[in-house]
Amino acid sequence: MTSSSLRKLGSSDLEVFPLALGGNVFGWTADEATSFDVLDAYTAAGGNFVDTADAYSAWAEGNSGGESETVIGKWVKARGNRSDVVIATKVSQHPDYQGLSAANIKAAADASLRRLDTDYIDLYYTHFDRPEVPVEEIIGALDELVRAGKVRHIAASNISPERLRESLEFSDREGLARYVALQPHYNLVSRDTYEGELSDLASRAGLAAVPYYALASGFLTGKYRPGKTVDSVRAAGAAKHLESERGIKVLTALDEIAQAHDAPIATVALAWLAAQPTVAAPIASARTVEQLPALVGVAELRLTEQEVAKLTAASA
Repeated sequence: MTSSSLRKLGSSDLEVFPLALGGNVFGWTADEATSFDVLDAYTAAGGNFVDTADAYSAWAEGNSGGESETVIGKWVKARGNRSDVVIATKVSQHPDYQGLSAANIKAAADASLRRLDTDYIDLYYTHFDRPEVPVEEIIGALDELVRAGKVRHIAASNISPERLRESLEFSDREGLARYVALQPHYNLVSRDTYEGELSDLASRAGLAAVPYYALASGFLTGKYRPGKTVDSVRAAGAAKHLESERGIKVLTALDEIAQAHDAPIATVALAWLAAQPTVAAPIASARTVEQLPALVGVAELRLTEQEVAKLTAASA
């Protein structure tokens, strides 16, 4: 994999692989040894962008949050490759560090740094916006982290266009750290969660989009088909797309294009996302090394304009 496959992340100095590896499975459905194997295979394929959150995976029985960060921290330490990897994590949802008050943002960042066993976080997201907290307080705290060298760049996830605009305007007006990226829910069967006001604002403000649920909980891998049951913790969420006309149309178009390229369906779905305005790198996770080639393949697959248009029409 050449460095030419790397993409600039918005207005930042970060250059990232066009597929961010989702860390939500580390320490949950992928144990530590498997997580190390997946991370090794991802970086061996040229990958350098790992996405996690302080809350991963507090929802799993026996977990308390921070498991994913801990696994990533141990892996980076074992491999001695911290400067080669862009690590993104998030604040607001950890059971012990809820919300976006200035004090919580700073305490949560320190806890993340300890678990990741590093001096700095490359990209720090507000995980879910808290409209009751003024943007001045949030940006002020994030700016302090940047000035202290604990965070290189800041970003937002799950935020309304209004609050995003307000945050950017405040950063610009006060000369404080400014969001460089946005993590929206966005994929072929969920376009209205990003397209429109939010994507227009990202485009105008020079923000990079790093979409989550890029494969719609596995639906866009093509393994969910009418009359077929899939054993997965996410099966119910993915299978619901089979009940919509759009879901079936999208699968049909993906099948055709995947066949033309002799490529996995998931790779084609990710390539459509990667071809969208503002998108720097979709996020997808792999529980096993075997699931990885279909994800990292997005770096090599170039869809034609006609193919992108066909998928856009099918998903309308």
